[in-house]
Amino acid sequence: MTTSLQDGQSAASRAAARDSPLAAQVCGAAQGRGDAHDLAPAPWLHARALLPLPDGTRGCAADRRKKKDLDVPEMPSIPNPFPELCCSPITSVLSADLFPKANSRKKQVIKVYSEDETSRALDVPSDITARDVCQLLILKNHYIDDHSWTLFEHLPHIGVERTIEDHELVIEVLSNWGIEEENKLYFRKNYAKYEFFKNPMYFFPEHMVSFATETNGEISPTQILQMFLSSSTYPEIHGFLHAKEQGKKSWKKIYFFLRRSGLYFSTKGTSKEPRHLQFFSEFGNSDIYVSLAGKKKHGAPTNYGFCFKPNKAGGPRDLKMLCAEEEQSRTCWVTAIRLLKYGMQLYQNYMHPYQGRSGCSSQSISPMRSISENSLVAMDFSGQKSRVIENPTEALSVAVEEGLAWRKKGCLRLGTHGSPTASSQSSATNMAIHRSQPCFHHKISRDEAQRLIIQQGLVDGVFLVRDSQSNPKTFVLSMSHGQKIKHFQIIPVEDDGEMFHTLDDGHTRFTDLIQLVEFYQLNKGVLPCKLKHYCARIAL
Repeated sequence: MTTSLQDGQSAASRAAARDSPLAAQVCGAAQGRGDAHDLAPAPWLHARALLPLPDGTRGCAADRRKKKDLDVPEMPSIPNPFPELCCSPITSVLSADLFPKANSRKKQVIKVYSEDETSRALDVPSDITARDVCQLLILKNHYIDDHSWTLFEHLPHIGVERTIEDHELVIEVLSNWGIEEENKLYFRKNYAKYEFFKNPMYFFPEHMVSFATETNGEISPTQILQMFLSSSTYPEIHGFLHAKEQGKKSWKKIYFFLRRSGLYFSTKGTSKEPRHLQFFSEFGNSDIYVSLAGKKKHGAPTNYGFCFKPNKAGGPRDLKMLCAEEEQSRTCWVTAIRLLKYGMQLYQNYMHPYQGRSGCSSQSISPMRSISENSLVAMDFSGQKSRVIENPTEALSVAVEEGLAWRKKGCLRLGTHGSPTASSQSSATNMAIHRSQPCFHHKISRDEAQRLIIQQGLVDGVFLVRDSQSNPKTFVLSMSHGQKIKHFQIIPVEDDGEMFHTLDDGHTRFTDLIQLVEFYQLNKGVLPCKLKHYCARIAL
């Protein structure tokens, strides 16, 4: 009885649909939206279905249907304008298919700081890498890309920071931050980021490296680097480190071993027998950070601290803090851990710096200027038409003339506002010229100069020029060489009423600091190496 009633209702509904175009659209939409188990006819359709239809009505309806099939083309399906009439109360009125699918590449605003605490907000996609962020900032600020620009993660509440690798997703790094933490992203240069690929001999001292298997003959630093990148063999880094005891303020000096499976320490002197080794930390789910104020913040015995921090945790109690005796030792440990953790990915970042995975990759972003000096040419704009200077000697002489003309114009312009005396005008002019140079840092201390050089990488030739604290009339050249920072005093020398600057007791004299820096960028002279990269505080 129930079946026949439903069949009668369906037939009656179809007949009613033929009489009413609106009912036909509603019922057609109801039939297209799901099965009979999910949808129920509206009550008013039930009421009409139970009413008997006269025979004449059926005949007229059949005639109209035949005429429609013969004369009128089929109408396209029309969306149901009244879904609530055909939907069950249990079924949602609006289908999820009616809404557009969410964009998988959601965007987020991040804030990046420079060394002078200026900041810039960027609207970036969720899959942007650290290298892509650096590329955006390079383009927006018109910097020259020399592959040394780096993004840093700075955690001030625990006094540590780390280099965010070029392939890491920035949004994932930010997702690990606590809501109340005042963490920051910093954008600055780091010349030592991939320096171990160029000069591995400075990063792996012989007394800190050993091998799991016996080797024939001496192993070069390049071979050691290849072992780090290999999955079958690895060199073992070992040495004494100060470790902070968990839950205590005291530090203990222990002998450590770094292997591919993690970091271990010996419970008996320098023994590396398995029964004497105890596991300290793994680096698969942890990041390696460098301590910025280990002595002041954590009571470390030296300033060369580093630590392991789990990816998903953030308190000081979760840190596993270590401290080396010198900077070279800390650099060796940190570099080896980076190589063991990322392996060939670091080498790919070094060899192919523009391979990004987001929309800011090399396909959409190109460097503002080529880093190759061979792609730059000298131009002469003195005539009516510009020309390329192909003769190297002519190009060098033009460059020297341009530099001298620039200095003369600067002296004449600044001299009109200076002191009446020639000596004071000269000193004021030189000081104005010096302060305009990016390598010059006015009134910073020796410790601050060392901090700046360490931040931008202990690479041979990284330098800055600063005022002397002991003698206000002199300057100091601070530079890096052999993983150490050295300071050279620039002494003023007077000759026939003119003031010169010298580094070698007057044997080589320069009229200003610009000439001095340019000379030692081309010539080693009394310095341990040529000047290569200057430390500069950039603003975003």
